[in-house]
Amino acid sequence: MSTGKKNSLLIVDDDPSSLLMLSHILQMEYNVYEASDGASAIVAAEKYLPDLILLDIVMPDMDGYQVFTALQESEKTEHIPVIFVTGLNNNNDEKKGLRLGAVDFINKPCDQIIVKLRVRHQIQIINQLRTIEHLSMMDQLTEIPNRRNFDARLHLEWGRAIREKVSMSLLMIDVDHFKDYNDTYGHQQGDKALCMVAQTITQTLKRTSDFAARWGGEEFVVLLPNSDSAGGLEIGEKIRKNLEEMSLACSNGDLTKLTASIGVNTHTPTSSCSTDEFILAADRALYRAKNTGRNRVCLYELT
Repeated sequence: MSTGKKNSLLIVDDDPSSLLMLSHILQMEYNVYEASDGASAIVAAEKYLPDLILLDIVMPDMDGYQVFTALQESEKTEHIPVIFVTGLNNNNDEKKGLRLGAVDFINKPCDQIIVKLRVRHQIQIINQLRTIEHLSMMDQLTEIPNRRNFDARLHLEWGRAIREKVSMSLLMIDVDHFKDYNDTYGHQQGDKALCMVAQTITQTLKRTSDFAARWGGEEFVVLLPNSDSAGGLEIGEKIRKNLEEMSLACSNGDLTKLTASIGVNTHTPTSSCSTDEFILAADRALYRAKNTGRNRVCLYELT
């Protein structure tokens, strides 16, 4: 949580000079807390609940990956976004960090402007999400973001992807035969089912930057920033499988089951393409999933 009007950061680094440098760069804009090892980082994170954590990877006793895993396993800190800061220059290390759920990756030696911009970008996302929540841009039934909320987030991430020249994935999710489910079990049970679907989708997502929303009716949407097609298909399949394994109890005690069809579109945005086209392609992939048997994940492919 922030102290006063400033957002707060926790900087974790076992190198005193690096810790001092990062603190010096950021302390004018943010309330900065420091930790020099993994154990003290976890304690500090739970104590101060910073808005964002800058986490070194190479540290004694506990490396950054282990610290990140511990933070993710705590209810107090699991939603705090983490930027890995490291001298490791191997692409596999960056991929590992992003797959774990880090929101960004900064290489040492740190460029002051890049550090400020990347931290500022994440803080902007955090503050915007809080503003969005304040404006009640949430779906009243499922208690996840609604379509208006999604549009705002897509606009933000679209601009970021253009600047950083990175790809992003979009998942369109439609609950199979939901009208029949409603007709059979009633709208009250149908509402309960939609809430369970929303909960299952959000619990499947691991990165704090991933974003799920109710698109409308029995349709949901998931935005995966900095994601290639393999990552989009992987998350789509996890969601599909988790929904297939979900059981919903009726008022009489009977258990019911649902499945979903999922369309995936991955794209690297440019100023010449639009978010409407991005969404339409994911929707076409969804219809292919529905028309080829349902309860499956299909990737949009140019024909």
